[in-house]
Amino acid sequence: MAQTVEITDKNFEEVINSEQPVLVDFWAEWCGPCKMIAPVVEELASEYNGKAVIGKVDVDSNPEVSAKFGIRSIPTLLVFKNGEVVDKQIGAVSKNVLSQKLEAQMA
Repeated sequence: MAQTVEITDKNFEEVINSEQPVLVDFWAEWCGPCKMIAPVVEELASEYNGKAVIGKVDVDSNPEVSAKFGIRSIPTLLVFKNGEVVDKQIGAVSKNVLSQKLEAQMA
């Protein structure tokens, strides 16, 4: 079973410059909605193993990346393609919504 990639200020550029679409979940330990969406993000990591990269950024531990993308509300999920932000979702949403965002980048 694929795991989410732990993304930090140090490895961020390397991760988002993947040839596959990348979904990044900006979260924090103290955030209730982040905990609600965490199992969904884990499921996506399994389902899209080999087709997309699914990662998580702990905003408290990685302030540089969070500031660079202006993350003010969490959870915020960004979809990257070729290192660029192509989609954004703020707040907890259904797995279906996130799947559609990933699928749109695979077409």
